[in-house]
Amino acid sequence: MSLHRNHHSEPSHSGSALVPNPPTPAAPIPTPPVPTPRGPILTTGTSQLRVRYCECDPMGVVHHASYVPWLEIGRTEILRDCGVTYADLERSGVFLVIVKLEVRYRRPVLYDDVVQVRTTVTGGSRVKIEHDYELVITERASKPYTETAAVATTTLACVDHNGKIQALPSWLAGRA
Repeated sequence: MSLHRNHHSEPSHSGSALVPNPPTPAAPIPTPPVPTPRGPILTTGTSQLRVRYCECDPMGVVHHASYVPWLEIGRTEILRDCGVTYADLERSGVFLVIVKLEVRYRRPVLYDDVVQVRTTVTGGSRVKIEHDYELVITERASKPYTETAAVATTTLACVDHNGKIQALPSWLAGRA
């Protein structure tokens, strides 16, 4: 840091104060290009998870709010399976925000159950993408088990870093 004498400030013991030079503005960091898939564009995916203790209420039943991150896992893993991460999209200025979320709870999920999140891209438009989900319990008490615990839908809109609506990348909108 370089210092210069500021003659407009109150005098110090030596007669003038030393203050730092104002910082030089940094050059803007270029935005990387929007990533493209390295593999086939998938419209379905399956993720599996084991229910953690922190996702449950004191009775060992999964809290309703815990389902929402599971849906995100389903969506982001479809992207990852195409060779693109959500972080890649964000770095390029593409953000997907939830504008609609609906969950229908059918059966309780318990601590240590294994849940399969089945995700399907069901539609969208130039600026939005829609998903359906089925959450299926596949293991309970260390034994095979099959029961649908919940079904859900989401609609995500594509926005820029300022929150302004923008077009989805063509491959994500199904226009590639």
